[in-house]
Amino acid sequence: MPDVRAFRGVRYDVAQVGALSDVVAPPYDVIGPELQDKLYQASPYNSIRMELNRAEPGDSASESPYTRAARFLRDWQRQGVLRTEEQPAFYVYEQTYQVEGETHVRKGFFARVRLEPFGEGKIYPHEQTLAGPKADRLALYHATGFNLSPIFGLYPDSTNEVLRKVEEGIKDKTPLIAEDHLGVVNKLWLCTNPEVISAVGGLMGGRPTFIADGHHRYETGLRFRNEKEAAGELTGPDDPANFCLMMLVSMSDPGLLILPTHRLVKGFPGLTAEELANRLSPEFDVKVVGEGDDGLEIAALATEGSDEQDVLAFGTVADGKWTVARLRSDATMDRLAPDHGADWRSLGVSILQVLVLDHLLAPLAKDRSIRYVHLTSEVHDDVAAKGCDLACLVPPASMEHVEAIASGLETMPPKSTYFYPKLLTGLVFNPIR
Repeated sequence: MPDVRAFRGVRYDVAQVGALSDVVAPPYDVIGPELQDKLYQASPYNSIRMELNRAEPGDSASESPYTRAARFLRDWQRQGVLRTEEQPAFYVYEQTYQVEGETHVRKGFFARVRLEPFGEGKIYPHEQTLAGPKADRLALYHATGFNLSPIFGLYPDSTNEVLRKVEEGIKDKTPLIAEDHLGVVNKLWLCTNPEVISAVGGLMGGRPTFIADGHHRYETGLRFRNEKEAAGELTGPDDPANFCLMMLVSMSDPGLLILPTHRLVKGFPGLTAEELANRLSPEFDVKVVGEGDDGLEIAALATEGSDEQDVLAFGTVADGKWTVARLRSDATMDRLAPDHGADWRSLGVSILQVLVLDHLLAPLAKDRSIRYVHLTSEVHDDVAAKGCDLACLVPPASMEHVEAIASGLETMPPKSTYFYPKLLTGLVFNPIR
């Protein structure tokens, strides 16, 4: 059963750094060079200098982004810019954000969670990982000895009793507030009440946890822990390396939103709606629903409004038309992906990748490349700029899909889910040695 504990986090002293908004950053995997520079300029104490320190001319094994990140962390601890909590705490975390003009509020809490190898406990992944990001994070873990950004975990709780219990420990407390570069308002409260902490640990003990975001960081934490164990450096079951920093959110939280990840595909020059229909018609019922902005709106509603995963939509840039396609039968997917379970094969992103792009349209592809976006407005802008040949809209996966596939010890195809907004780096750090 997941072992969920309060911990003595390391946090910024706002009396020294000023506005918390100036020192927070998104996680490393969504930071491009332009945003990295902007965060560097925001404050000399911005957490970007630890989370994603930039490369410098003449870098070497002894002087690198990782060694500089560690040096900033140590210096800020010595200067009192970063301070260790006096008492173990859970950290209640609330994010207020907007998507497509609607406001949402998502709430959970930071905790220290015992690491479990996948398949051996009750912590489940749902996406595949890559070697490069894990090597990068491992180097940072070794250099700093800290979890700098949290893993995002989801747990079943239909009545939200866990969060209600945590919130008993923050009554009448004033939150710290930070607004990020996307306008998301982030609030943080400390819960240090020993009775509440004990009760929450008990309530969480029987619940599985599904990783929503941070798979690379979780697997890196496991490797870091295993390396310390092999070297005889673990001090016992309570050694900090046995745990990771995790944000825990109920799967029934009303503000929990999974955005779809649409595909913008190059490699089909001149593809028209007519040719697309010819290629898809053996497997799909196909209908051209419009052109331009009006067609995109109808196509987006068709995928977003469907409770099923078998409805896809396509924009052919060559003629500006939008097409909606509904899969008629599971038979071909069953044949093309026999090594995967039925839940995996029924996902819209699986159908798009396996059946449409890799099978039906494969004979037309020339140096195919794919980019990923989440909002209809992003699709609109790329199509208007003719940045792709084929825009592919997919229905969003649900929490039921994540739970079913992860519980079956399968992982979804890459870029299947996007839990927006990202969790900020810089609100609280977790020492792992």
